Amino acid sequence: MSENFASSQAALAQPKAAGRIAQRFRALSDTGEMGLVAYITAGDPSLAATEKIVLAAANAGADVIELGVPFSDPVADGPTIQRASDRALRSGTTLAGVIELVRSIRAHSEVPLVLFSYFNPILQMGLEKFAAAAAGAGADGVLATDLTPEEAEEYRATLQVHGLDTIFLAAPTSTDSRLSQIGAASSGFLYVISRAGVTGERPELPTELPALIRRVRKFTTLPVAVGFGISLPTHVTVLGGIADAAVVGSALVAEIEKAATPDAAAAAVAERIRVLKSAARTGVSRRSSEGS
Repeated sequence: MSENFASSQAALAQPKAAGRIAQRFRALSDTGEMGLVAYITAGDPSLAATEKIVLAAANAGADVIELGVPFSDPVADGPTIQRASDRALRSGTTLAGVIELVRSIRAHSEVPLVLFSYFNPILQMGLEKFAAAAAGAGADGVLATDLTPEEAEEYRATLQVHGLDTIFLAAPTSTDSRLSQIGAASSGFLYVISRAGVTGERPELPTELPALIRRVRKFTTLPVAVGFGISLPTHVTVLGGIADAAVVGSALVAEIEKAATPDAAAAAVAERIRVLKSAARTGVSRRSSEGS
């Protein structure tokens, strides 16, 4: 066993200081407000444009920003994000470039930032090098979409040494045993996929979603964020009574795709977030201290 891995394993047993993600969710809980997590594909159409878009999203009310690292084979993503990933790769975006983007954003904003990546780019960079660079740039957490808890011991330990949250995905198909593993491996928040399949906008949320979230909560005390198919204020309103945050991705990426300029993209994303955040702050989605 390597010295680095041994020290990383020891770190898993140590209590973790509350970072930006935990602080943001605590503030939301204190006010009974639904959180909004915004996914943006980094480098679409350029890293400079992404910085403008992210800062606009944060100023418009996004509570957490997920920066998607473009990958050549994004099997979990629907066509909208696949196209964005392709545009970002063609613009020359790399994982190292996304980490430098985090550094640039952090100079202007304290919004929590999550690197949303497939595991292959992380593995190619090297786990220790990646974790050190991401933390040094100001990232708060990482979600490796295709990494399972069973395969993630060294990953989790290494990231925790560097103060990074490890966020894992729970799905409608997850068994209770798997949910227990996911809950134990996660920090920051737990991401629940609302439906089986790939990302993309949908007109309605699955009727089974409340039962799924109730089942997930048996295995974690972390905030629960729900994504895949969230695009409308009514979705946020429905989720307000059962989840802690809504994750919006394809709807925002589609706004960027349609925009003629980076400034137009930033304005369109900000407007969409303002509408969704308004739904999170008012009406049914506003939770009292006695509720949910």
